[in-house]
Amino acid sequence: MALTNDGQLFTWGQNSRGQLGLGKGKSSSLSPELLESLCGVPLAQISAGGDHSFALSLSGAVFGWGRNSAGQLGLGHTEDIYVPTCVNNLNQKKTISISCGEEHTATLSKGGTVFTFGSGRYGQLGHNSLNDELRPRVVNELWGVNVSQITCGRNHTLALVKSSNKIYSFGCGEQGQLGNGQNTNQCIPLPVELHSAANNIHTIESIVAGGNHSFALCSKTTSESILEPNQRRGILTLGDNMINRWVSNCESKQWRTFKKEIKRVFSSPSCINGSFIVKSCDRHYQTSTHVSGLDMDSVRAAFDRLAEEERVLLEVKKVVKNDLLPCLGLNIVGIEALRVFIILPELLRVLKIQGHETKLRESYASAILRLDPWMQAVLENFWSELPETFLKTVKEHFHTKTAEMITAVTFDFRQIQAMRIQLRESAQVLQLLYKASCKNQRELKPEDFIIYEINDLCDKLNAIQRDINFFNCGFEWRNIDINAALAEEQQHIITLRLLSSSLCIFTLEAKYSLLKLRDMRRAINIGLRRNALLEDCFQQLMFASEQDLKGVLQVVYCENLERSNVNQSDFFYEVFKILKQELKKLDTETLKWFTVPELKFTEDRYFFFGLLCGLAFNNNCVVNMVFPLAMFKKLLDIRPSLDDFTELNPDVGRSLQYLLNYSDDDVENMCMTYTISCNNNEVELEPDEPGKAVTSLNKGVFVDAYVDYVLNKSVEQEFNEFKKGFYKVCDRNLVSLFKPEELREVMLGSDNYDWKVFKANTTYEDGFTAKHPTIVLFWKVFKKLSSQDKKAFLMFLTSSERVPILGMEQVKMRVRPLFNSTQDHMPKSYTCHNILDLPVYETKEILQTKLIEAIRHKRGFWDE
Repeated sequence: MALTNDGQLFTWGQNSRGQLGLGKGKSSSLSPELLESLCGVPLAQISAGGDHSFALSLSGAVFGWGRNSAGQLGLGHTEDIYVPTCVNNLNQKKTISISCGEEHTATLSKGGTVFTFGSGRYGQLGHNSLNDELRPRVVNELWGVNVSQITCGRNHTLALVKSSNKIYSFGCGEQGQLGNGQNTNQCIPLPVELHSAANNIHTIESIVAGGNHSFALCSKTTSESILEPNQRRGILTLGDNMINRWVSNCESKQWRTFKKEIKRVFSSPSCINGSFIVKSCDRHYQTSTHVSGLDMDSVRAAFDRLAEEERVLLEVKKVVKNDLLPCLGLNIVGIEALRVFIILPELLRVLKIQGHETKLRESYASAILRLDPWMQAVLENFWSELPETFLKTVKEHFHTKTAEMITAVTFDFRQIQAMRIQLRESAQVLQLLYKASCKNQRELKPEDFIIYEINDLCDKLNAIQRDINFFNCGFEWRNIDINAALAEEQQHIITLRLLSSSLCIFTLEAKYSLLKLRDMRRAINIGLRRNALLEDCFQQLMFASEQDLKGVLQVVYCENLERSNVNQSDFFYEVFKILKQELKKLDTETLKWFTVPELKFTEDRYFFFGLLCGLAFNNNCVVNMVFPLAMFKKLLDIRPSLDDFTELNPDVGRSLQYLLNYSDDDVENMCMTYTISCNNNEVELEPDEPGKAVTSLNKGVFVDAYVDYVLNKSVEQEFNEFKKGFYKVCDRNLVSLFKPEELREVMLGSDNYDWKVFKANTTYEDGFTAKHPTIVLFWKVFKKLSSQDKKAFLMFLTSSERVPILGMEQVKMRVRPLFNSTQDHMPKSYTCHNILDLPVYETKEILQTKLIEAIRHKRGFWDE
């Protein structure tokens, strides 16, 4: 094995047990091969044993691979390992040195603690036994003596204690390698009988264990080095002195040498990752999946200093672009290799300040997305622990660029071809940053990640689709190039779908636009009898394929073979109306909060109900029922809370909150037990302890258990069936775009009726204006309608009496004169387009009579 000063590890030789770390099935190598899986990990030391190998990082992470027949890799098993694997039992043990024997391994921690593992048949582990150890175990006999160096021979181990000038040995001594004057094995560490020359005048500097022999290097002068053994010849790292030389003398003849140094440091992720570790109080040894071990203040100071000289900064940029970024993100096994992703945004920051346009951001994003998902999760943790200013720096890089690209493709859709990859990757990195910011309470809020430019994209798409729709309906109200419009529509749809995995950037309007992007080429057709609506629906939907169900629903009634969106809306309105009516017939005292009435034609009513709700969601139709927020949280796998319980049962919910708020912390019995009444049944929340009392200490557990039982356990089977049916139709990723509150409004609509906004959004065509006498009469009549009649008018106009999730601003009525009509004609509506055709009535009374007659008219199909 060989470790270069820029942090690259090479191995060669025999690979019969995976000791080269190159992967299973890789043959032996006659020349050095780069061990790519450890690239980026700032290594401090390497050690080769019989048929196993170890590497140690600057922050104490230990990686082992190769033969493991006696547990010499310390992984808790005896299977050979063919690639470097972290020894988790040594994490945060402050390991500073490691040594391998034939079939055993020893490590030394800062402070002098020695761990051994592997074969113990000669006593070489020092545990006073001949047993093998599959995991690192402290050598108790050396505890507290402050060991300063360890070294392993073939089957023996030596430990140096410089403070007392002693060497301890243990293991095989058949050739006298233990230095105790005997040819016997030794199971515990005992002092070596040194030669008389090694007296008080001499100091033992270091020890070396060979195959069956040992050496001690002594000196008459005491070494003043305070470096750890593995840092006396370390890899190259970026320091203040090096930066100062570059910046202060970049115009000198030494520039060629400086360029080589810059290339050596900034082309190596290992050198970068080892450059800014927190050394005060040994905090870099605390590196974990949540702690990067970086000193971010020194990172910022270093790049600010580099930016003082443009020539140096541009050289760093060139090396990072050409040499560093292309190799990042591949085959990473050590979390320390992720530090570079925390460091590089500071380079992007100073380049931006200097006004240098660069594509480093795109390459940086690509490297992040090449990471294994588990490593991406660790990077999220690192980001979440960053000081606020540093996280904002990273976020701003990608937020600004993503917004710029969305604007560019909105107004020139042809650019999507060139920008597709960069746009997707930039948005995906923003999503990772959003998830990181959500892990801690921060100044960065979810709204800081929203890109409002996406609304322009949605508006442009809606306008194009409106033009196409009118063209297809024969309403050529303006000249359009239909082929160009279809091409532009397709590219904008591609852009939205491209961004759909990054929901943090979406406004509510954009989310809703995504919901409406369906493949119109796929459809499921159902033919229904009006007097057997549910039965016919069940027969045709329950056994349809998932692929068919995800298509556009097309409803045909036996009495009217025409397909239309009106039929679709009517179908959902009526099917949920029937279910509500059946639900009212049930005994409300014994109902669970999530109940579906029995259906004579099926026992799978909850699955069928979920299927219906999923179809409504997919087809942008309102579910004409009332559901609590808890249902939508459960659909999104979010645990319902006490507030959700209170929505269902306000009296009991307030009582439970009062119990939690009760300030006396010394009450051993609050006159309550873990027995509750649910749906007229007595339920023990702690079946193993019937009648368990509620106390000040366990009241929180009691409330959680109460809420969990009512909202989850009591309806577990029913809700799982409903959820199964719902997601047979719906795409989980699409549903997850919405928060629970948003999902409820998408499915149920809103009751926020702002009729002033409704009037303000109305437009007039074909001679009608806001001041036309008929229009003036219409709004006078409309204003005096009852709330119920106004909702009936909304139903008449849009086929739904509920307000869309985006509010009344989305209900844009278009009013046209109904030509060739008489005073006896009623108003007509085109619900697909929110068009009202209004006859020109002569009096207010006639208009009022005909309008009310129209909105209260029997609904054609259903109430004959």
